[in-house]
Amino acid sequence: MKTRFKPKFNIRKGDQVVVISGEDKDRTKPRKVLEVLPEKARVLVEGVNVVTKHAKPSAQNTRGGIVKQEAPIAISNVMLWDAKAGAPARVRRSKEDGKTVRIFKKSGEVVK
Repeated sequence: MKTRFKPKFNIRKGDQVVVISGEDKDRTKPRKVLEVLPEKARVLVEGVNVVTKHAKPSAQNTRGGIVKQEAPIAISNVMLWDAKAGAPARVRRSKEDGKTVRIFKKSGEVVK
């Protein structure tokens, strides 16, 4: 993604999200965000888009072999999980005490 300014996304590392499109689509099961890649507009989600890699033996992995790991998916394919509403929800930004906070539009709760 070539942009002049760094894009701002509402999803951060450690958030609970649901996958809303793609092969692993499940709007009822919240999952944890492992990593956010803002320059590529992608996100790494626990247990989603699992791929197999063939690893050569190394110092950390002495045996090598086939390793299963998560691959990044598009950030537009996930949505934050609102625990109070029990559903995925959109987010708005607001200033509180000089800090920007994310607030769920459905329940009005602050995203933790």
